[in-house]
Amino acid sequence: MRLIHHPDAEAELIEAAQFYERRVPTLGAQFLDAADRAVRVIQEAPERWSIIEADVRHYLMPRFPYAIYYRVFSDHLRILAFKHHSRHPDYWRYRLSD
Repeated sequence: MRLIHHPDAEAELIEAAQFYERRVPTLGAQFLDAADRAVRVIQEAPERWSIIEADVRHYLMPRFPYAIYYRVFSDHLRILAFKHHSRHPDYWRYRLSD
């Protein structure tokens, strides 16, 4: 299944990796590896994970306090957000119309 990231989701991923890398060397790379693994798990069975609203699903990343918000389409998977658990729950909603 083809994968498309919302541009702001891609930015969130990079910012989080940079944050972790500043805290502990190699932790940013570990975060990116964990995000890659999580996306592969989602791609294997995208409809397995909980719906949080309408057709938006989320996957909780192990080890890191992030959830991946995504939508499943017939020909692709769209990543909407890499959301830190402490962020406001609605901050990403504008991405639904993009």
